[in-house]
Amino acid sequence: MFVEAIQKVAGFTRAIHTISRTYASNQVIPGAATLFFVNELGVAITCKHVIQWLAQGRTLQSRYQEFAAKKRVTKHPKKIKELEVAYRFKEHSIIQMKTTFVDCVDRMSGYTWHLHPTYDLAILKFNDIGRTLYQGHAVFGKSGQEINQGSYLCRLGFPFPEFTNYTFSEAQDDIVWTAEGTKASPRFPIEGMLTRFVADKNGVKYGIEMSTPGLRGQSGGPLFGTNGLIYGMQSRTKHLHLGFDIEEKQIMSNGKLKNVSDYSFIHLGECIHMDIIKDFLKMHQIKFYEA
Repeated sequence: MFVEAIQKVAGFTRAIHTISRTYASNQVIPGAATLFFVNELGVAITCKHVIQWLAQGRTLQSRYQEFAAKKRVTKHPKKIKELEVAYRFKEHSIIQMKTTFVDCVDRMSGYTWHLHPTYDLAILKFNDIGRTLYQGHAVFGKSGQEINQGSYLCRLGFPFPEFTNYTFSEAQDDIVWTAEGTKASPRFPIEGMLTRFVADKNGVKYGIEMSTPGLRGQSGGPLFGTNGLIYGMQSRTKHLHLGFDIEEKQIMSNGKLKNVSDYSFIHLGECIHMDIIKDFLKMHQIKFYEA
């Protein structure tokens, strides 16, 4: 049903890869999010919480470099402990995070963003780009009337961070990207039915609820129809209690009686409506397409 649409949308949907580590471990933790391009000029959209996450990574990296420089000056355990307290570094504190944008542009001087004041939406602009590495761009539906309760739609993103092109350098006391390893993670689509529209306290219809969850890492990915037109962007997944609770129920498992409990929830994806996206692009005079 979505075969051709996925091929089309995949051309301009890209992964954001992150690596991080905690204070007590040298193990590198991979993470992912999604963005998609709205024009040929290197301008994309993603979630506001994704951009805030990336900005936090910049701050973490800077603070750890400052901490490490002071730590190198002193070898005394008491002084190091005082530094840990001053910088609030505990065993499971995230101390470093680095980001790379996969197959977006061949070069850039950096990137800037605009955060929506109300909704989980952000514009991400790659500055002074060379050649774009994505194909095509989003084409939004002309009217919100094109979709309604019962419409069958699809989301695309990168929920499973299977890339391996990173390591921890003990000599540098740093997490680093490498030329070796797997650079990409497989894209992953998930379909669902439009269950409800979501409005804010002022009655503004800003969201699209889906019958299936958006997966971790798909935040910022496009919501589209079988025609490949974009109708929204995956934002979050909410968990609604169904009330079908089971407590201390005795069941037979592997030949043994066991008491089990289960608290059931339904996991529903929530997407930012295309009308909110288009209005935000217009506000910042960003070129986009619709059909």
